[in-house]
Amino acid sequence: MKSFLRRVETFLASPRAVPWVLLMVSVLVYGVFVWRHGFYWDDLPMSWIRYELGPEAMRAYFSTSRPVWGALYQITTKLIPQVPLYWQVFAILWRWAGVVLLWVILRDLWPGRNQMALIASLFFLLYPGFNLQWVSYLTSHFYIVICIFFSSYLLMLWSLRKPERYWLLTIGAMVLSLLNLWMLEFFYFLELVRPFIIFYALYKTEAGQRFWTLAKRTFLYWLPYLFVFLLNVFYRAFVFTNVAYKNVLLSDLRADPLGTIVGLIRQVFLDLWLVSVQAWLQAFRFPNPSVDGPRTTILYAIIFLFVGMLVFLFLNMYVRDEKAGVNNASRWMIFIGLLAMLLGGGPYWLATLDLSLAFPASRFTMSFMLGVALLMAGVLELLPARLRIILASLLLAFAAGWQVMVSDAFRRDWQAQKDLFWQMTWRVPGLQPNTVVLMNEELSFYADNSISAPLNWIYMQGGGSEQIDYVLFYPTNRLNKALPSLQKDIPIQYDYIAGHFEGNTSDALAFYYDPPACLRLLEPDLDSNNRFILAESLMREASALTNPDRILRDGKAQMPSVYFPEPVPGWCYYFEKADLAGQFGDWETVTRLGDEAFAGSDYPNNPVERFVFIEGYAHAGDWEQSLKLSRESYKVSKSYVGPLLCRLWERIETETPPSAARSEALAEVQSMLACKP
Repeated sequence: MKSFLRRVETFLASPRAVPWVLLMVSVLVYGVFVWRHGFYWDDLPMSWIRYELGPEAMRAYFSTSRPVWGALYQITTKLIPQVPLYWQVFAILWRWAGVVLLWVILRDLWPGRNQMALIASLFFLLYPGFNLQWVSYLTSHFYIVICIFFSSYLLMLWSLRKPERYWLLTIGAMVLSLLNLWMLEFFYFLELVRPFIIFYALYKTEAGQRFWTLAKRTFLYWLPYLFVFLLNVFYRAFVFTNVAYKNVLLSDLRADPLGTIVGLIRQVFLDLWLVSVQAWLQAFRFPNPSVDGPRTTILYAIIFLFVGMLVFLFLNMYVRDEKAGVNNASRWMIFIGLLAMLLGGGPYWLATLDLSLAFPASRFTMSFMLGVALLMAGVLELLPARLRIILASLLLAFAAGWQVMVSDAFRRDWQAQKDLFWQMTWRVPGLQPNTVVLMNEELSFYADNSISAPLNWIYMQGGGSEQIDYVLFYPTNRLNKALPSLQKDIPIQYDYIAGHFEGNTSDALAFYYDPPACLRLLEPDLDSNNRFILAESLMREASALTNPDRILRDGKAQMPSVYFPEPVPGWCYYFEKADLAGQFGDWETVTRLGDEAFAGSDYPNNPVERFVFIEGYAHAGDWEQSLKLSRESYKVSKSYVGPLLCRLWERIETETPPSAARSEALAEVQSMLACKP
């Protein structure tokens, strides 16, 4: 037993243990809800286009932005099916692979500084400014490019130490450098860190050489990579330009040189502060049990303690760093880190894109992760060993806890999005083609063009057509753009890249989604003044466009397998089915569903959800039940619900035959609500 423990201790104290520790942290932090995550943001349209519309549609999707990167998707999607769990695991493994490659590079550059290399790698792994890890279909391909980029640097470093294989390794590094530059803009200017890495590598191995001698040798070694970089500059300038990353700065400089330079300097400082200090300050946000729930709070505490203790124990056990050359090594790491941060922002400053820590713009922070990690590790290296280990362990523990909270937010949003479409299929079994769906911006990790994909996936019959049958718009995002107006009879045309949509504002459905309340198809006569609908959502105005004739009661919506299993019938199931039956005047079905719904333990989360049953029981002659439900709704908020109930009972009075019971019910309603004519 003692010999076994001694072998374990020896293994943990050796570099061979580091990849396994990095894997353990990766799985603990990013895999905590792995089986309960789905597809988010661009994952939905991209995977739908590739798996449902086919490889040609995927090619068309990338043709205007990143065609070489699109070719990578053609390879990976042949290997991995459209199963969220597989893509989540795939993304975690590629993130881990990228971190291991970075660790190998740092150990090569700074031999004897094992802790510094490991701490920098862990900072890179758990960087809290990037919150798209769970957009796995997309993020996994980001990390593949990072691995290509790091592999190019690693081969370059090996080529400097192995003259007999110099050209073989250099050609391999050049090819990988070219792939990085072709595929993605994020790490484009990080290529310019290369000559400084070469200089430092030569400086270490050829001590005593004059600066200019090293500079000349650096330039000669860098020349092949400079050729690759300039070749790509020519390609992007004259052959293919990503429309999202055009050089806007150059035209601004021509128009106002001084103002543009001053504005750029200010923006650079603000962005560097954002991606470093503000990004890490996020890690010090803690879960609120009343909001996040006790389970998430407990899980946060477990991951915080486990990662913190694991890092602390391993850094104490890991091979001790050499004492000589501490300041020199840390200064160089700080310098290269600052340089990488400056160059990392190049694509965005040239294109004048706004950096943000909010979703989904935090994807831009990926190009700063390397620089921030090196800067922080270099600064910590200047501290006494014990203090350095404590601070590193705490920072990484907080970062791990923050990532768990973000992971839980993604999990909740996936569930909310699944609930949204299950409720939509219950309410809308079929949908006429060329229908535009309008909805409020409720989901956190989905744009409207993201959820246009499952809308087509569910209702579109067949696949592979260049004609897209449906789009979903957030009016707050599309009004006066793709959605010209909230008036009727206005043509709509929208290019979905893989296909084209043509419709009309008169062929629309307006929904409001505010979970835990049910998805509601808005009614023009009720919801134009419904104060439960946020005014800034523009959905009160959008309610006027609802055209129920677009709904096919006998349609056969097909839910994709990623949305299964179907939820157990609860209140929203009965509400949606009853609302559908009420649309077609099937009041017998409405009352039957009402009897089942009110006999269960679930209940409405919005008083307006009782309205269809109030109307159903009234048509069935059960005036007492209609009045009972009206009273319950009215109690929730008299000022909000009262005017809506008045409109509803006006409709009931118009559509039901006269009777003594009806007259008594109408009199009680008038007495309770004091409805104005």
